[in-house]
Amino acid sequence: MPIHYDAGSRTFHLQTSGTSYAMQVIKTGVLTHLYWGSKVRGTSLDKLLQTASRASFSPTPFPEDGSISFDSLPQEYPAYGTSDFRHPAYQVQLANGSTVTELLYRSHRIIAGKPALAGLPATYVEADDEADTLEIELVDDTAGLKAVLSYTAFRHFDAITRSVRFENIGGQPLRLLRALSASVDFPHRDFEVLNLYGSWSRERWIERRPLTSGMYSVSSSRGSSSHNQNPFLALLSPGADEDSGDVYGVNLVYSGNFAAHAESDQYHTSRLSIGLNPFDWSWLLEPGDTFQTPEAVMVHSAQGLGGMSRKFHSLYRKRLCRGLYRDEPRPILVNNWEATYFDFTADKIESIARAGKELGIELFVLDDGWFGKRDSDNSSLGDWFVDKKKLPNGLEELVERVRSLEMQFGLWFEPEMVSPDSELYRAHPDWCLHVPDRRRTEGRNQLILDFSRADVREAVYTMVSDILRSAPITYVKWDMNRNMTEIGSAALPAERQRETAHRYMLGLYELLERITSEFPHVLFESCSGGGGRFDPGMLYYMPQTWTSDNTDAVERLKIQYGTSIVYPISTMGAHVSAVPNHQVHRVTSLEMRGHVAMSGNFGYELDLTKFSDEEMDVVKRQVAEYKSLRHLVQFGDQYRLLSPFEGNETAWMVVAEDRSDAMVAWFRVLAISHQPLRRLRLKGLDPNRDYMLEATGDVYGGDELMHAGIALPDVKGDFQSVLWRFTAR
Repeated sequence: MPIHYDAGSRTFHLQTSGTSYAMQVIKTGVLTHLYWGSKVRGTSLDKLLQTASRASFSPTPFPEDGSISFDSLPQEYPAYGTSDFRHPAYQVQLANGSTVTELLYRSHRIIAGKPALAGLPATYVEADDEADTLEIELVDDTAGLKAVLSYTAFRHFDAITRSVRFENIGGQPLRLLRALSASVDFPHRDFEVLNLYGSWSRERWIERRPLTSGMYSVSSSRGSSSHNQNPFLALLSPGADEDSGDVYGVNLVYSGNFAAHAESDQYHTSRLSIGLNPFDWSWLLEPGDTFQTPEAVMVHSAQGLGGMSRKFHSLYRKRLCRGLYRDEPRPILVNNWEATYFDFTADKIESIARAGKELGIELFVLDDGWFGKRDSDNSSLGDWFVDKKKLPNGLEELVERVRSLEMQFGLWFEPEMVSPDSELYRAHPDWCLHVPDRRRTEGRNQLILDFSRADVREAVYTMVSDILRSAPITYVKWDMNRNMTEIGSAALPAERQRETAHRYMLGLYELLERITSEFPHVLFESCSGGGGRFDPGMLYYMPQTWTSDNTDAVERLKIQYGTSIVYPISTMGAHVSAVPNHQVHRVTSLEMRGHVAMSGNFGYELDLTKFSDEEMDVVKRQVAEYKSLRHLVQFGDQYRLLSPFEGNETAWMVVAEDRSDAMVAWFRVLAISHQPLRRLRLKGLDPNRDYMLEATGDVYGGDELMHAGIALPDVKGDFQSVLWRFTAR
């Protein structure tokens, strides 16, 4: 059993395949944190708690023991107001207006398996023997508040998950002002902090800095997890690299407003926490009501960032993503967006699909512009019926034309949005997020539908499902192209308006659960202007995300490398686009564009009919090569070799779980005069096996490839790349 309780010392010990996490109940029921790190046997966990008398400015709640102050005590779910002056995990306002609470241990239970979270995405188990779950009940009798802290320890995945369920067990209403999912206190601050930041078309760049005194925070208040920050934060031991050093990573399974903090106090301890963003948020709990926080996934690695990443990757591939395409290879696609934008006809679409078929591509995706009167981005969102001007014989006829080529057909939607110039908005102007007597700020000429409302969700469900039933559609790109402003709902009373953004996410999750369950044969890909909602919450419903609207091969090196810090290759949509690139106007070789895109779910986003014969031959080879690599790329373990954030070269590789097969990708951005001779050391291979380089037939020892490396090629010019395939002999 991976969860143990010692009644004598009142300690809890959670164990995964490589990690231990320990807590202890002390005094009147205070739940303290003892340890999170590499797996230990747990011989004397209760001796890990250290206390010391402090100055009077750190008050002591227990007169008989001056060594205990909440201001320095490592706590498991800390409150504010009873002598801990660090940022709290939760805060509740009582009916009398006060915000002082104190949750104390009441009971616990250990159960086999992992219960689902009501209304929220979360990791899961397929059998109860895969994990154990600990539920610790904390109660504040004076406030009438109960909190159930839930911890799941996976047996075979080296991860621990946490969440909290609040319940009003009193007779007066309570208002949650803060409700984080996880908080961990460390006895020191000898860390560096790492986060993933960016913007539209420049998502998930890596930022790393020392943890110093005060608070370091990343967050989103945009109504989505956002392009700007990702719901992830990591603490690293100084000097930790890809392969060595302690790394503690936390990731929130949520797609809306979040906050993650790393705080260091006057005693040089540190606190790491993550959860819902408390800014402009509250939740009214009437007597008997409950509130469930999203799940936090916690991963510790003693093998550096690479070790942490592969633990996240394995868990997310196998126990977060769901459905048919969790385990099935993803099809190679061509999307018409950058080929035609809004200007297309059925004949043009068929010509691109026919060219794709000749190249071996398996799926055609019709992007924006097929519905309403959508000739630009200023109208028709919400009018999910076919534009007969562009498709006079309807969508069904176009789908049949594409499928007659023995290709699958996919379709773009943006169901969460409405254009002011649309039939839907004219009929229901109150269905969008808005505040009375305030401007309705537009983004991309559109407003956001209020998914906190059941009637809005039902209408959207009917429109989308009617289209999906109308023709054999096997892929959906679900887009969301703006952030929230004027966040209010016409359906909520005044005292619940600050619940709108979270209720929106709950409504979206409900709709996604309904649609993805009803159409299990459809491969859903999430998108928010590319990577604006690349988070575990969306991956629960849609196993892949359009990584970025920026398809330039050089820019994608940093975007895909940064994304891989948390998310597996199998979740990244990656396409070859035209040159000059539509975002940065750079001209890169078709070979390099292909090699970057093959490091993800592969496709093309350009007009295939404009290729020269030479380019057609290159693409045919790319498609054939990816088909031979696809299972390895989508289901193997990734190792990062050279960082684009640290130099002119980038390299990564993917290794099969049984280490029988490997793909290595190397990229050089700019040519260098008199380039020194270089070798690239590989990772993840079996040192006791020999590997053949398929391109040459040469055989190398796995130990040689990892310790001595392989010679890098002497290639000429800018924007060069090489893709190697190694197979065990």
